[in-house]
Amino acid sequence: MTKRSNEKPAGIPMAAPDISEADVQAVAEVVRSGRLALGPKTVAFEQLMADYVGVKHAVAVSSGTAALHLIVRALGIGPGDEVLVPSFTFAASVNAILYERATPVFVDIEPETYNLDPEDLERKMTKRTKAIMAVDIFGHPAEWDEILRIADKYGLKVIDDSCEALGAEYKGRKIGQFGDAAAFAFYPNKQMTTGEGGVIVTNNDEIARLARSMRNQGRGEMGTWLLHERLGYNYRLDEMSAALGLSQLSRIEEFLNKRENVASMYSSALSSIPSVRTPAVKPHVRMSWFVYVVTLEPGLNRDAVSGELEKRGIPTRGYFSPIHRQPYIKQFIGKTEPLPVTESVADRTLALPFFNNLTKRQVQAVASALAKAVSVAG
Repeated sequence: MTKRSNEKPAGIPMAAPDISEADVQAVAEVVRSGRLALGPKTVAFEQLMADYVGVKHAVAVSSGTAALHLIVRALGIGPGDEVLVPSFTFAASVNAILYERATPVFVDIEPETYNLDPEDLERKMTKRTKAIMAVDIFGHPAEWDEILRIADKYGLKVIDDSCEALGAEYKGRKIGQFGDAAAFAFYPNKQMTTGEGGVIVTNNDEIARLARSMRNQGRGEMGTWLLHERLGYNYRLDEMSAALGLSQLSRIEEFLNKRENVASMYSSALSSIPSVRTPAVKPHVRMSWFVYVVTLEPGLNRDAVSGELEKRGIPTRGYFSPIHRQPYIKQFIGKTEPLPVTESVADRTLALPFFNNLTKRQVQAVASALAKAVSVAG
């Protein structure tokens, strides 16, 4: 029987991990072994990740947030220091700065890619600026040549929040090779997953040494179990997660190609909706698609569009709500300067269902529903 066109599309999730039987077996093998933490799977995962990114060191940790926090701490950023960071990002980017009682200074974004705007970056520089944290938003690399030029000019540390961008490339170089250190994250909606988990990648021996110590309660690599050389945290990655990461990372190029195909289907299916702008990708980058975010034309009410899509069985998310607008931020830095592009974009961006195995039929169902939703909401 033919499905009626006005029925809700069934069961399209917002995101879904791509788990194989090999992934399941990899985790089961660790569980059966009885070695559940601080074991060989973590070491192997770190080595494979370092090789994939093309850096000397990878330090596996419990989350992308933990990775960012340890990088900030390893760089000696603390009270009195300012870190330039976009507001159009996930809260973890800014929280990692606040954990060390440093001050985030919010930078506006480019109107095309929504990455940090290098011109505004340089305008926000002060004598207290110690570092730049750039975010490769949605898997699109930031403008790294300009960011590094500015950092070199002012003698700044550089952190790459690449939590959304595993596998992305900037002018032929993999993201993770830029700056002092970079962080990746592996939550289930990411390009690959370890369940929860993250990793620090760096060519800096000292950052790697400090991160390995601090993730393990401040123990030294060669010290006894109860000898703590510095303040540390329980930021270790467990062996089950590392085993899943190893198995998933072996298929990362397959995953990236799947996501590129889904993004291409979306861009084609949405091209005839004039009130919806599809994501821009600069010619000198390889996009690693984390989410698929469209931008509604000015005047369209995003919440109304999202509500209409919900009625039609399509989940959506507003990506992102700027950090400088968040209720909690006022207690740390008070009033912030206006960010015109960020504020305009953030009110009009909408993430659509996106994952590796989204089918053409599902993409077309989402596109059809979005066309109807903007028509009604407009």
